[in-house]
Amino acid sequence: MLEKYKNIYFLGIGGIGMSSLALYFIDKQKSVGGYDKVKSSITKQLSFKGSVINYEDSKANIPNNFLNKEETLVVYTPAISKSNKQFVFFQQSSFKILKRSEILGILSKNKFCIAVAGTHGKTTTASILSHILLENNIKFTSFIGGISENYNTNFIQNGDEIILVEADEFDRSFLTLYPDIACITSIDPDHLDVYFNEQSLYDSFTDFTNNIKNEGILLVNEKISIKGSTFGFDKNSDFHITNYNILNEEVFFDINYNGLISSIKFNMQGRHNALNALVAFAIGLELKIDKLKLSKSLSTFLGVKRRFTYVLKSPKIIIDDYAHHPKEIEEISKSIRELYPEKKVTAVFQPHLYSRTRDFMSEFAQSLSLFDEVVLTEIYPAREKPIKNINSENLLNRIENNNKCLITKSNLPKYLSKSSSDILVIMGAGDISEEVNLIKKHLELL
Repeated sequence: MLEKYKNIYFLGIGGIGMSSLALYFIDKQKSVGGYDKVKSSITKQLSFKGSVINYEDSKANIPNNFLNKEETLVVYTPAISKSNKQFVFFQQSSFKILKRSEILGILSKNKFCIAVAGTHGKTTTASILSHILLENNIKFTSFIGGISENYNTNFIQNGDEIILVEADEFDRSFLTLYPDIACITSIDPDHLDVYFNEQSLYDSFTDFTNNIKNEGILLVNEKISIKGSTFGFDKNSDFHITNYNILNEEVFFDINYNGLISSIKFNMQGRHNALNALVAFAIGLELKIDKLKLSKSLSTFLGVKRRFTYVLKSPKIIIDDYAHHPKEIEEISKSIRELYPEKKVTAVFQPHLYSRTRDFMSEFAQSLSLFDEVVLTEIYPAREKPIKNINSENLLNRIENNNKCLITKSNLPKYLSKSSSDILVIMGAGDISEEVNLIKKHLELL
């Protein structure tokens, strides 16, 4: 079906998931273009590779060669508003329009599909697994929701016998997939604007597992009550970690299953990331990759950008992280305290979405209270319009910490350069990452 289209036009082309698909179609010699609200490093990379991208929402900005509906396929992300003028034009003009998730479903339908699901950990797990497959010369294509530190991309291709995708629960997108191997890293309440309650979210993950092909394999975190091979830290799990320890900021652990791999070195901090490595290892075994080769691949995996990424180590430590959910913030706090128990830590957090801030206001306050100092910026709205009485000031008032403040993003570098903390951890899924280098430059001048 996709072969008949010469042109692929992306609405929201700068999104991390959309851009990997755009790179795929560029690689297939399609004419690729699209719209995004903001210019970013991702859109600049796509433009460099030949994409034609515009940043003003109007029909007039759509290049002429994408106006032929017989030759143009339109792909959109749910983050794009249905009132978007370009979306409305394509819809009213009867263009073929598909969601990103539908494209992934089509691409993976007749391939061996590995799907990585979970409310947290998808991107890291998919990135680790992509690295394992590439290092062991497996023929695969992967679409990742983050930038691999090893390859500086979110699209990795070494053939197309296997399609590796992140199975996104938002908008029930993962129900377009029919995997041969699937894993679920976590199920914590999220996207309550879509699911309304935790049970509805859980039911959706159950529906996803029902899509697994006959004779397919499911690996689930030991804390999830869905039947499958289990992984975790509990000795009763089918795959479990023992002897987890940190030495000179490096992580080591043993993996236990029917066999044992001891003293695996891993470059990402945190027990949650060790679990991501564990399930990637387990999938590698299912693919008949030698256990010693798997161990070596884990040791050479460098991480994912904005997943506990060290930006600076002197005169202060700066850690940049995508964390945007209370559980993720809690895990970041645990990891830092485990590494640096004596150091003072400032958390800088940009809340993401009014609805998520509303739904988890108390939980955000609780997780942020774990830090020595808390700095909030205003909420990053993404696709949403403001909700009455839902703002960062309201969240700030609930945080149980006397060392807290709300400031604008532009004032962050100056404010943080005066901080007495040893560690600054900057978190959020919005545009807070754009401030990180400016903060770094200010601190380097101290």
